[in-house]
Amino acid sequence: MSSSSAESKMALAKTVLSTVGSVAATAMLVRTIVHDYIPPEFHEYIFFGLKNIFTKFSNEFTMVIDEFDGLVNNEIYEAAEIYLGNKLSPNTHRLKISKPEKEKNFNVAMERNEEVTDIYNGQKFKWIWLCMQTEAKHFHNPRDMNSTLKSEVRSFELTFHKKNKDLALNSYLPYILKEAKQQKHENKTIKIHTVDYENIYNLHDMWKPVNLDHPATFETIAMELDQKDMILKDLERFVKRKEYYRKVGKAWKRGYLLFGPPGTGKSSLIAAMANYLNFDIYDLELTELRRNSHLRKLLVTTANKSILVVEDIDCTIDLQDNLANRAVVVANSHGFHQQESKVTLSGLLNFIDGLWSSCGDERIIIFTTNHIEKLDPALLRPGRMDVHIHMAYCTPCGFKLLASNYLGIKEHKLFKEIEELIGIEMVTPAEVAEQLLKQDEIEDSLKGLINFLNAKRKEKKVEITQVESVEKKLESDENGIKEKGLPNGKS
Repeated sequence: MSSSSAESKMALAKTVLSTVGSVAATAMLVRTIVHDYIPPEFHEYIFFGLKNIFTKFSNEFTMVIDEFDGLVNNEIYEAAEIYLGNKLSPNTHRLKISKPEKEKNFNVAMERNEEVTDIYNGQKFKWIWLCMQTEAKHFHNPRDMNSTLKSEVRSFELTFHKKNKDLALNSYLPYILKEAKQQKHENKTIKIHTVDYENIYNLHDMWKPVNLDHPATFETIAMELDQKDMILKDLERFVKRKEYYRKVGKAWKRGYLLFGPPGTGKSSLIAAMANYLNFDIYDLELTELRRNSHLRKLLVTTANKSILVVEDIDCTIDLQDNLANRAVVVANSHGFHQQESKVTLSGLLNFIDGLWSSCGDERIIIFTTNHIEKLDPALLRPGRMDVHIHMAYCTPCGFKLLASNYLGIKEHKLFKEIEELIGIEMVTPAEVAEQLLKQDEIEDSLKGLINFLNAKRKEKKVEITQVESVEKKLESDENGIKEKGLPNGKS
């Protein structure tokens, strides 16, 4: 009985092997015929037709997500790349890990042809990252710096049950976009962007970024606590009000004017705001721009969730000139004269409060100045510069914070004398910080600061005495002229 059973199994095995061999031979024959006798241009159509025959009997549905839509980045592809980097499944065997210099976190991504399975609302979604080799001369995308080097066409394939098509389009993919945006914002390294004036006509290369490693935070800035608290609350309220701004019909942006003497911490406050919000900074130098159209292009190419900074606004543009169109006549190389357009006050106002200002969301615009009295009132009104922040000279509260940051102390017997001097003398936080850095010992640093403050006090008295002396001399000279009967100083 057992021998007949063994013989039947052996016969079945031979039949299976024979069938597999016949199928394999047939497949090889078909492949050879297709390769040798059918032009290469028709290969893709044949395989595509065969694939369609098999997929008609399948319950699976596949979406193809290419890296580029024409020459434009595909937002869904970028979001999937970020989102899937944190999704590990039992089917995943390989991952790509990198860490650019000065970046905070590792970049984790799928390796080519790897599979990741994701569960969303109890439904299974299978992802595969595909990379197809191609000749570089037939494929070049100026938006993709690596396209000519790697010669790859990259895409994701998302496969799921046919019944979940609406779930994928209306819920799953929007969820991935939202999650990827949040992950990107949390993990990004803050950068400061400057204008590349050599590429001012190239929208994609107008800004050059570098990492911003400024350590300033709201905990380290020397300013009054109530002023600091006001700024923090205003920033928190702004980032939470997307729907509110839409409801009232305003662009989602906020303008800040920082004014005060040099050395009072305007640049440090900007860095602290960027670190607090995790926003990139775009540093704009208006004096290098030649026309208002350049200003509009720069605004359009700044990213959302960013801070646009124009420092020393009173020095970079003639804001007292209210003419709508200023021009400078220059001579060209042929000896003729032509008009060279300049950035105008009206162009600047349209930049921060006109239609172009709505081309983006969640943006902060910051102007700084040492002389607020020089600015045109049109620039200062709400809607343009919504919050005016006076960066004042160092106060006793600011000194205590600096002493805590630089010396690591909260109290000292010399504090009272220093606070009295700071209350009298106009000294900037930068000057105080410099004195605290000069010595290694705490008491030596504080005594050095006291000597510095007393020296400034003496200098001020000398200046006052000199001014009074000059005024008395002028008054004496005027009286002498009148006594001699020489009106207006003429003989």
